[in-house]
This record gives sequence, structure tokens and C-alpha cells, in this order.
Amino acid sequence: MSEPIVSVKTYIAVWLTLLALTGVTAGIAFVDLGLFNTIVALVIATFKALLVVLIFMHVKYASEPLTKVVLISAVFWLLILLALSLADYTTRLL
Repeated sequence: MSEPIVSVKTYIAVWLTLLALTGVTAGIAFVDLGLFNTIVALVIATFKALLVVLIFMHVKYASEPLTKVVLISAVFWLLILLALSLADYTTRLL
């Protein structure tokens, strides 16, 4: 089984994207979006996690079907946890 070779440019581009998204997350904390502050922060964090999983953990280049099953189930559970957390968060504000 051969490992795919990922270029250094790809790693640097992903790293710079992660830094930029971290800056956006910090900047958005100072903007009052009401109930959407948490949602925007979670969307940015989810996108950053997706970048890390796909590029740094080489899931993007995996050809095994079990890897895809694990990834799909992980995303499914993440969506369930986010939905339940946001449901709890929004009911506490009312």
C-alpha cells in the first residue's frame, strides 16, 4: 500500500487557511450577531476540523471503504451533537 505524496505547497496553503480562519473566529467574537455568534463559530470550527481531517490525516487520499464509512458516521454523529447542543442553547435563552 503506497502513501500519496502531498506537496509542501498544499500543507502551507492549508496551514495559512487555518490561521486565517482562526483570525476570523477571533474577529467574529467581537461582532454582535445575537443568536448566530455560536452558530458562526461552530461552522468555522467544523470547517477547520474538516481541513485537518482531510489533508493532515490523509483521509482525502484514502481508498479503503472502511475509512469512508468511519468518516461518514463521524460526521453524522457530529451533526447530531451540534443539533442537540444548539437546541439546548437556544431553549435556555428564551
